[in-house]
Amino acid sequence: MKAVVFHEYGGIDKLKYEEAPDPKLQLGDVLVRVKAAALNHIDIWGRMGGVPLPHISGSDIAGEVVELGGGVTEFDIGAKVVVFPATSCGKCESCLLDRPTQCKHRQLIGYQIDGGYAEYVKVSAENLFSIPSNLSFEEAAALPLAGSTAWHMLVSKGRVDPTSIVLIHGAGSGVSTYAIQLTKVFGAKVIATTSSEEKIAKALNLGADHVVNYREKDVVEEVKKLTDGRGVDIVIDHVGAATFDTSLKSLRRGGKLVSAGVTTGKSINLDIQYLYRNELIIDGSYLFTIGGFYQILKMAEEGRLKPVISKVFPLKDAAKAQRVMEEATHFGKLVLKV
Repeated sequence: MKAVVFHEYGGIDKLKYEEAPDPKLQLGDVLVRVKAAALNHIDIWGRMGGVPLPHISGSDIAGEVVELGGGVTEFDIGAKVVVFPATSCGKCESCLLDRPTQCKHRQLIGYQIDGGYAEYVKVSAENLFSIPSNLSFEEAAALPLAGSTAWHMLVSKGRVDPTSIVLIHGAGSGVSTYAIQLTKVFGAKVIATTSSEEKIAKALNLGADHVVNYREKDVVEEVKKLTDGRGVDIVIDHVGAATFDTSLKSLRRGGKLVSAGVTTGKSINLDIQYLYRNELIIDGSYLFTIGGFYQILKMAEEGRLKPVISKVFPLKDAAKAQRVMEEATHFGKLVLKV
């Protein structure tokens, strides 16, 4: 099969479009003919180190079933499917206590396991969902990781409700485009941040109540103005070091910062006194649950949540797509068409 593979860590020049071995099915597996695979920052992090080599990235996958492994009866050949990209052992204490995101054996397709930058991918049948008829392959591929992460941050961790005011950083990212929409589904208010007038217009069109250009205005000052000095209830922060202090200072007393990413760095200076005097809560949000993905998929099927796609590239141009992600000029998901 054709695939985008890297054999050593480094820059986008390490990505090679080449022949790779076809996946071999085991009991319970399904072979999926990949039709679309969406990009995520974890693709870039994996390329820089930490994944098994040689490696095929791509956690977000949609396609058609072409072969069934032993014991699989849930799907027919030709079924259109989207992949839930995380696996858990199901037997450790965390899994048994319904905390699969804390499973010590947790693996991510496209990171620890070869993913969807390829013509074919091997997936456990337990990780497959039928694609709703109103979604294209590209739209379905844009849902799993970013949509599920937004759900886990906002709903499972943030406990958003109709009284909430939510600050969402980086409105153009995949996670943020879903977080903006989800916040509005729950009847809450959104203040988003982004870097250009074009992105401001798109964020407002998604439902954001207010959008702050962080390149031109002080985000904390704007948040205080927009909330009559109170601050927000929840901050959704997947940016990391560049926004962490801003996130804390934008919170009301007793507010919660939900952190799920470090695209701008992972080390910070923390004023502990400010933290405890304001009784702030910092909550880590790692990956997502299959239940959260089910909710996201149902919302998309019902038209209450729409995947936002910035651009679609052919598989062979995966390096160009990753360069766009690194430059952060996009709004929404970047997708490879296979």
